[in-house]
Amino acid sequence: MMNLRILCIGDVVGTAGCGFLRSHLPAFKKLHHVDLVICNGENSADGNGITPKSADHLFTSGVDVITLGNHSFRRKEVYPYLDEQPTIIRPLNYPSPMTPGKGICTVDMGFTQVTVINLMGQEYIDARVDNPFTAMERLLPKLDEGIVMIDFHAEATSEKRAMALWLDGKVSAVFGTHTHVMTADAEVLPGGTGYITDLGMTGTIDSVLGVKKDIVINRFLTKLPARFDYENGACKMDCTLFEIDHKSGKCLSATSFELR
Repeated sequence: MMNLRILCIGDVVGTAGCGFLRSHLPAFKKLHHVDLVICNGENSADGNGITPKSADHLFTSGVDVITLGNHSFRRKEVYPYLDEQPTIIRPLNYPSPMTPGKGICTVDMGFTQVTVINLMGQEYIDARVDNPFTAMERLLPKLDEGIVMIDFHAEATSEKRAMALWLDGKVSAVFGTHTHVMTADAEVLPGGTGYITDLGMTGTIDSVLGVKKDIVINRFLTKLPARFDYENGACKMDCTLFEIDHKSGKCLSATSFELR
């Protein structure tokens, strides 16, 4: 039996997060025999969003597939890039066919294929998207055989877990992103789907989700709007390693790591 080891990395925040990923990912891949890396990059550009420059940085650092979320279209310079680059995907359930990019990609591993899908939740998140459950319901019959990995970019833990339980046995893994805090629930569900509610964050530790803490604290104190600037300093990389049986597509193990 040949297993595939797929590493999923939590939201990369700014230059600090990108730099930390570049300095730590290659050694981690070698040590843990990682076959494929999926990374959420929607906050990888300083000032929010993602740019071609920050996306290229992630790819040249060892990332194979970049997923996005509610900040997918914050930077207009990335729009053509989303259409041109096959392994960067934005949430599938954006409602318009005119939306730049696509919500699904397939990576040919030779002996099997890995399909990566990006979805976005509707609960407590500022995004006008279609129902992610019905979007997946329409997509499931069209999926080719192989491994299917889903980044569910959502705020509500209940929405993420409900999605995973609904898809249990139908996909290889469902991993949540967006909240930037790693949850302690990496597991294999009864039907063989790997799951974690949120992968966490790759960015500055002494911050509020990667943002300078004084800015966020003052916003809570005053309720006034403020421009978020990313913090610098010591970083971490939160990630989860899923081991998948390439024949059945079932997840065999899900193990979380926090690199500092």
